[in-house]
This record gives sequence, C-alpha cells and structure tokens, in this order.
Amino acid sequence: MELQKVYFFTATIKSWVPLLDRKGFKEILVESLNFLSKKDLIRIYGFVFMPNHIHLILENIEMNGKEMPHASFLKFTSHQFLSKLRDTDPHALKIFRVSESNKSHSFWQRDSLAIELFSEDVAIQKLNYIHNNPCQGKWMLAADPVDYYFSSYKYYESGIDRFGFLNHLGERF
Repeated sequence: MELQKVYFFTATIKSWVPLLDRKGFKEILVESLNFLSKKDLIRIYGFVFMPNHIHLILENIEMNGKEMPHASFLKFTSHQFLSKLRDTDPHALKIFRVSESNKSHSFWQRDSLAIELFSEDVAIQKLNYIHNNPCQGKWMLAADPVDYYFSSYKYYESGIDRFGFLNHLGERF
C-alpha cells in the first residue's frame, strides 16, 4: 500500500475465528482507528466489522514512525486482543498461539487484502458491498444495513459520525 491512495482493505482473524463477536473487541478496533485518525495518519471512508473479519475503505496519510498506519492498526489491535483475552479468557489464547521469534500469538491472518480504488464509481461499489455485508445470507447480522451498529452506513444516511473517525468518500474523489 502507498500513502495518499485510497484502498479497499480486508483483514481476517486467524483461522476465521469469530473473535470480534466477543464483548469489547469491536470497541478496540474503533479506539485504534480513532487514535490514528486524530493523529492525521489515516482517513477512514467506510467500514464494517464482522465477527471474524473487517472491511475498510482507507487512505494512509502519513507514516506512523517507521510503519504504515494500517500496519500500526493491526499491531496495536493484536496487543489489545492479547491483553483482553489474558484478562477474560486465557484458555482461548491457545487458538492464537504461534512459535515465531517476535511474538507468541497472532490474531490477524497474514494475507490482508488491499485493492487500490482508482475511481469514485469503484469506491462506491465497494462501500455498498461493505454496508450490505452484515445483511448477506451467510451472516444475517441485521435485516437492514441501518440496523447494524458497527458500520459506516448510518454516517452516509444521516451525516452523523458516531465513531469519530469517518470521512465522506465524496470529499475524496
């Protein structure tokens, strides 16, 4: 990924485990995106948090030290997930255990998907996909996108950013 370009980004929890269904885990994602956004390192144009993966439409604005902001997001949330599981369900940690020299647990799969969005039409298509994801047959987390809380859908309907980090896609293209 490059700075100053808009991407459709998907990150998946290791082995598709529904970790994000646990209480407080989606809030960790919100907190991290809020932090990076307030530091003007990242812009989020759309998102949805599903039980075992996330979709974002994002733009990395500036490096976070030596890291791209999306990498900082994945790293920070991993540390927070580890801490939360140690406190609430240490037995679940075995699912995420790895034997790597730099870490003992891994929460995000390594194959995150990033597709550059070259046009507004394609960006809107991806935004619609994101917003409708919770209403798809496999998931059925909500009957209507407006009813699913952890999504940017309501922002695009009302203009109210209840998460504190959203930017309108129309202002970028």
